[in-house]
Amino acid sequence: MASDHVDVLIIGAGLSGVGAACHLTRDCPDKTYAVLEARDSVGGTWDLFRYPGIRSDSDMFTLGYAFKPWTAPKAIADGATIREYVRETAREYDVQLHIRFRHRVLRAEWHSATARWTVYAERADTAETVVLTCSFLFACTGYYRYDEGYTPPLPGLDAYTGRLVHPQHWPDDLDHTGKRVVVIGSGATAVTLVPAMARRAAHVTMLQRSPTYVMALSSRDRLADALRRWLPAKAAYPVVRWKNVLLSTVTYQLSRRAPGLVRRRLRRVATGRLPVGYDVDRHFSPRYDPWDQRLCVAPDGDLFTAVRQGRASVVTDTVDTFTPDGVRLTSGDMLPADIVVTATGLNLLAVGGLTLRVDGVDVDLASTVAYKGMMLSGVPNFALTLGYTNASWTLKADLVAGYVCRLLRHLDRTAQQVVTPLPPPDARRVPLIDLRSGYVLRAVDTLPKQGADAPWRLHQNYPRDVLLMRHGRLTDEGVRFSRVGETDAPTGTRRPVSSERR
Repeated sequence: MASDHVDVLIIGAGLSGVGAACHLTRDCPDKTYAVLEARDSVGGTWDLFRYPGIRSDSDMFTLGYAFKPWTAPKAIADGATIREYVRETAREYDVQLHIRFRHRVLRAEWHSATARWTVYAERADTAETVVLTCSFLFACTGYYRYDEGYTPPLPGLDAYTGRLVHPQHWPDDLDHTGKRVVVIGSGATAVTLVPAMARRAAHVTMLQRSPTYVMALSSRDRLADALRRWLPAKAAYPVVRWKNVLLSTVTYQLSRRAPGLVRRRLRRVATGRLPVGYDVDRHFSPRYDPWDQRLCVAPDGDLFTAVRQGRASVVTDTVDTFTPDGVRLTSGDMLPADIVVTATGLNLLAVGGLTLRVDGVDVDLASTVAYKGMMLSGVPNFALTLGYTNASWTLKADLVAGYVCRLLRHLDRTAQQVVTPLPPPDARRVPLIDLRSGYVLRAVDTLPKQGADAPWRLHQNYPRDVLLMRHGRLTDEGVRFSRVGETDAPTGTRRPVSSERR
């Protein structure tokens, strides 16, 4: 078992991991780092998912990196273009030279005596165990399982003679041309799949247990198109980025404060794009308020167009049983299907499933409290990236990576080696992911929590978080800085440092 050491060890070579590596290169060029990636390519989600129509459901001016302008024509981009954007960024910053592919991290053990993590990974190609040590561990793993999607129990499935697929594992040989397709689900994946498959299929039916809010957005950004004619990309990009940030912030806040108004607006748009007399209330008016679950995006209203043209349909019902030729519904109706796609969701998996241990004691993630949405109480020199639920993932990923770099520079300036988040003084706890989606509710008891107040609570507000994480104090009641060998001391007893805000 070979062992080597780096200053920062990043887990994951997807959108977040590549971004973290670039931030280190830009802001902490003296730090050594490595990236461990369980799969054999760069791109994470955007390399894994290959189902028809795979695309972003956020605009790329905010899903893109703050330091790397998005220059492709479409603001709502396809998966292949996003994957190439991530890989191009990795090449520009030589990140690929630091990536060790097919290394799946199993566990990480913190030792206070040395102020180091010992990380154990298994090589997929040789089954060899690789051991590395690092001073700071940075998990950029996302929060769902890459090897397994969620499929609920499907009664009578053994009787079905057609093709059954899950979007997370789309087979390369699946040809849906001229086929009758049933897509089970109503989330972002289903809303993406249905219009994409309807271009070639005989017909596509979206079978949903209950409706989801679907918002039609232009696939192009008019302001970006205008500015690009007059300004270089580096000048136009931040303008469009902040315009979209503010627009999404206003939309979210309006949804929480005046949900009825937003609900009526979404219904009006859907009604205008669907056939006259269509039962909008049954198929596109959820029982919950907007942003209790993520809003689904239909670029240029493509889902509504497919329904209006008769190439696709929406059925709101439940599965009674599968039959040899399709699905029988609880209402008694039959849906014939050559292909059934179970777009039924994901399985959450915190920090990539690795086991954390601090000085010989396993960390129970569910009992930890997140500090500033990125570190865990009682776990030293560790950060994780969790993107926003109400805005683009990368907005938060950029803030977290920048904050990690601030912490590393602060430790160096103050000749300290350890930063440890502390739990909040009161016992109030709220879920870390504030959504009521099924995939969140199934796993909420296994995830870290938030406190009731800052710095243990973030409010899904990017402008506010910019002030906190880029310009706020590094030293506060929620964190302790120390040196190797020092005993614990109450927060606030450390020597003040004049540059602590840097």
